[in-house]
Amino acid sequence: MAKSTLSNPTIPQGSTVLVTGANGLIASHIVNQLLAAGYNVRGTVRNLEKSAWLKPLFASCHPSNHLEIIQVSDFGAPGAWDEAVKGVAGVAHVAGGADLSVQDIDKELEKELPWNESLLRAAKNEPTVKSFAYTTSAWTAWTPDPSKKVKLTEWSWNDHAVQVARSNAPPEEKGIKPFMAFKTLLEQRLWDWVKREKPSFAFNSILPETVIGEVLDPKNQGYPSTCGMVKWVFDGINLDILQGITPQWHIDTHDTGLLYVAALITPGVNGERLFGFGDRYSWPRIAEILKKLYPQRDIPTLEDRGWDQTEVPNERALELLRGLGKSRWTTLEESVKALAESFTKLEQEGAETKVNIL
Repeated sequence: MAKSTLSNPTIPQGSTVLVTGANGLIASHIVNQLLAAGYNVRGTVRNLEKSAWLKPLFASCHPSNHLEIIQVSDFGAPGAWDEAVKGVAGVAHVAGGADLSVQDIDKELEKELPWNESLLRAAKNEPTVKSFAYTTSAWTAWTPDPSKKVKLTEWSWNDHAVQVARSNAPPEEKGIKPFMAFKTLLEQRLWDWVKREKPSFAFNSILPETVIGEVLDPKNQGYPSTCGMVKWVFDGINLDILQGITPQWHIDTHDTGLLYVAALITPGVNGERLFGFGDRYSWPRIAEILKKLYPQRDIPTLEDRGWDQTEVPNERALELLRGLGKSRWTTLEESVKALAESFTKLEQEGAETKVNIL
């Protein structure tokens, strides 16, 4: 982590922070940045055996800091989060159950809202908790469309996706808008809970855009989410899927982890939606970057579908990163290069890796 300029952080160094879903792409980077900043971490996973790689990985990087991994398999079980929050000073909540295939948004809300509120309630009942960072989605603010010039604000909501999800349109026409709608409504319900219950801790939501960059342990994590899609371009597969993805914004994996740390420990950050939008991207542009990095490789050329024109309120998030010594957003080129270096390294080692899009 870059050198922090904070003199009086909300959470003192040496405190313990809870990170849910610690084995995932975003959460593992939060763990990494917290340990680098001098915090102890308690991470939750669904399966301890499958996540046994976490402790050796971080012990090698941060031997002087403590990482505890606990299992929370059933998020909705009574008291599921009580032990997890015990004694922690902050919560970075990343774990979720829904994926892009969601169609019935009300049914999904019935499943996910209660256990998310249960975690918030457990945190409220734990007097040590000072700050809570909740992971939502960039798509809760808008549906990307490169043909439109849109100006988003901190409190923009994707009402269009909700309307489409509740319409009688066929699933093929709705696409992933039901997932966008679900994430929008879930975040709104959790803000309602915060306003109603008035917890003593600071509460902020993080809206990470397409996350691309170094994967900390690709042998064990594979290439999750959109990092896996970059691997598709590198391998020249599933190009029809990529051609259907609209140009939008990206955020680097390291920047993402650091943004959570900033939200948790920066004094005065409360009641905010923080836009993790670092740089614009498109899949044709990513293919161009890979071609330049690996001219000897047969990287495909993808049809240009334009460039995002959205004006986004990402200044506040960058301001918080600067408070931790990060002067600018990582560029798309830098993120793709950091990720692709592991592709070639593992190829040379003959290692097999998984691509886990959902």
